[in-house]
Amino acid sequence: MRTIEAILLVWGVRDEVLRKIPVEGSWLYGEYDFIARVEFSSEVEMEAFERSLRRLINGNTFKLMPVKLSAIKRETEEGVVISRLESVKVSVP
Repeated sequence: MRTIEAILLVWGVRDEVLRKIPVEGSWLYGEYDFIARVEFSSEVEMEAFERSLRRLINGNTFKLMPVKLSAIKRETEEGVVISRLESVKVSVP
């Protein structure tokens, strides 16, 4: 089963709210208050998480950015080379 990996960034919320976020992550000091790597089994699960987070935070002060993974397989004189490419798709809440 393919999972969806994403990066969660949260800013502009109080510590009491950060403690209630239902994922493990790191507290930051700067532009963002919290960062976490999250995984979902489907887009439906990710959308449900976004809705629950929006209710918890009471606003749109977060970004959930899915990470797109791809790979390229090439044969060279040295053998097979697999290059892994990653990109982040920013979704604006």
